[in-house]
Amino acid sequence: MWLSHQSKAQKKDTLMTQPTALELSKMLDHSLLNPTLTEAQLVEGCAVAREFNAATAMVLPYFLPMSVDLLAGSSVVPSTVIGFPHGSNTTTIKVAEAKEALVAGAVELDMVVNISKVRNHDWSYVQADIKAVNDITHAHKAKLKVIFENAYLSDDEKIQLCELCAAVNVDWVKTSTGYAPTGATEADIILMRKHTPAHIQIKAAGGVRTLDAVLRMRELGCSRVGATATKAIMDEFRTRFGATP
Repeated sequence: MWLSHQSKAQKKDTLMTQPTALELSKMLDHSLLNPTLTEAQLVEGCAVAREFNAATAMVLPYFLPMSVDLLAGSSVVPSTVIGFPHGSNTTTIKVAEAKEALVAGAVELDMVVNISKVRNHDWSYVQADIKAVNDITHAHKAKLKVIFENAYLSDDEKIQLCELCAAVNVDWVKTSTGYAPTGATEADIILMRKHTPAHIQIKAAGGVRTLDAVLRMRELGCSRVGATATKAIMDEFRTRFGATP
């Protein structure tokens, strides 16, 4: 992993840029998106998100109303996914899904692009698809993350998506769903940060399971990461730096 072979100078640089416990926890979108998740596991997962002050609890659409209740009174934002995980729903369905989620209390949405249309380079469709969901999200004063699913895309396609998302003015661009063959890579974060305006944030998802990985994503310019290992990450932060969440 990233820090296991660091030089003393690199470790010193890391400590100099060390986030506070709260800054770190507010990078974490606690992911509860496993399709086999039970209600008991949802309750447990939302409790973890609350305990460690995660940025969001990212839940399956069906569980959103329940998670809104479970997170009430906390600083953890109720969130869900749109067109997940393949992005192949029609735009009309994605908009309806977004509207239902927003009315139910979602404050952030993570939308998957139409991967097939991206690979076919049907950019007018792709932009209109993103814009339709972005428009309804912003109309409800909520925020949108757009998932590229980089495992299936060329660098040129990723760059084009960054440019389309900038034109539409989404809130985040995001690497992956976590359900493709690969997730977030350093190369993709560097590329996405280079080709996305500074006011649009970057979210890394897929394989970011350790404190070292989160710190590396932060160094590369990510403001959020999708994490199933929130407790382990925050426990490691406390052990290493003597801080509490």
